[in-house]
Amino acid sequence: MTPHMDEKLEPIFQEVIQRNPGETEFHQAVREVLETLGPVLVKHPEFTHHKIIQRICEPERQIIFRVPWQDDSGEVHINRGFRVEFNSALGPYKGGLRFHPSVYLGIIKFLGFAQIFKNALTGLPIGGGKGGSDFDPKGKSDDEIMRFCQSFMTELYRHLGEYTDVPAGDIGVGGREIGYMFGQYKRITNRWEAGVLTGKGLDWGGSLVRTEATGYGATFFVNEMLKVRNDSFEGKICTVSGSGNVSIYTTEKITELGGKVVACSDSNGVIYHEKGIDLELVKQLKEIERRRIKDYVSYHKDAKYITGGNIWEIPCQVAMPSATQNEINGKDAKRLIQNGCIAVGEGANMPTTPEGIRVFLDAGIAYGPGKAANAGGVATSALEMQQNASRDAWPFDFTEKKLEDIMINIHADCFATAEEYGAPNNYVVGANIAGFIKVAKAMVALGLI
Repeated sequence: MTPHMDEKLEPIFQEVIQRNPGETEFHQAVREVLETLGPVLVKHPEFTHHKIIQRICEPERQIIFRVPWQDDSGEVHINRGFRVEFNSALGPYKGGLRFHPSVYLGIIKFLGFAQIFKNALTGLPIGGGKGGSDFDPKGKSDDEIMRFCQSFMTELYRHLGEYTDVPAGDIGVGGREIGYMFGQYKRITNRWEAGVLTGKGLDWGGSLVRTEATGYGATFFVNEMLKVRNDSFEGKICTVSGSGNVSIYTTEKITELGGKVVACSDSNGVIYHEKGIDLELVKQLKEIERRRIKDYVSYHKDAKYITGGNIWEIPCQVAMPSATQNEINGKDAKRLIQNGCIAVGEGANMPTTPEGIRVFLDAGIAYGPGKAANAGGVATSALEMQQNASRDAWPFDFTEKKLEDIMINIHADCFATAEEYGAPNNYVVGANIAGFIKVAKAMVALGLI
């Protein structure tokens, strides 16, 4: 069953809304966590005494700044930059930078709030934060991207450090953007401080498996959910939304585990290929040529491109939302269940609306929320930090095994916590409570700071 907010927590939630007006995504993220915490306060009254929930909902620091830059024709543009350093009880702030026109403070706060608990679940010493800009990298030249990234880092650098705040990439920020930002950080500080950004190129401090990590990790998590139900990916028909980094490597690992991905998408439409998605072609189109997914049908005449289509209308047994927030609503969730979906693993951050989550939980399917299922990306970023700190570089298989072990442990922690708090098989409850307790205990131990 879906949880309901405890009456003690309702006033706290209303205060969050009043203090953060108009930030609907942030409100949604806070509600989703608070609805599960009632039993925790009964078992841990000290958290109420120390006002842990009120403190955890207020970022430690919010940085908003102007980012002026010049395009190739000499025209000046002004964007807005953000970094929300949310909670550092467990370690330095850790979380990606998103470059997308939809970015505003509410989006960054929702992502940063979820990141606190996701990072805690990894068991690694990292706090939660998030950042980005309303800059749109689509259609920009490499030189324009470079000038924007340099301007962005000219302000942000002063707030970063390997023991303070360690950003990574997110939507619109890949290896190219990380490289430009790291170069500017090095230029300004005169320090080759590899541990200050993750997602770096393999030739200059990056980690093997980091590119694949979020997609691989989400697939490992779903595989564990299926295992406890005496099932597996073998022979399963799967759909994976998006066609970027997370989608590509989710598809790759599903295929390795015996599943077949028949659909992917981008913001313009959906590709349906009954024989199975040609992953090498998707990699060529998206990673090398930076083209739209509609070009897929030029190479495979038996595939179908649906302009403006809804990938969740395509029947599947496993659905992996890997594009963006709120991409599955209540109606989509019902359609997935009606079409035989038995498992959902969130590769994106908060891709399912509250109504959709209720549908999945009430149907009793295996539903892996993002803060657990997509923790593989940040986990491997933390592994990159370890390698940077020891001036080391680990082989692919070794790093992938570490990632798999982390995801298996996250699943086990969420599964056991859900059982302990009377909500067996509810990974929303398990992930929220397990992550929250780790952070809350650290905050109590550190005193009123």
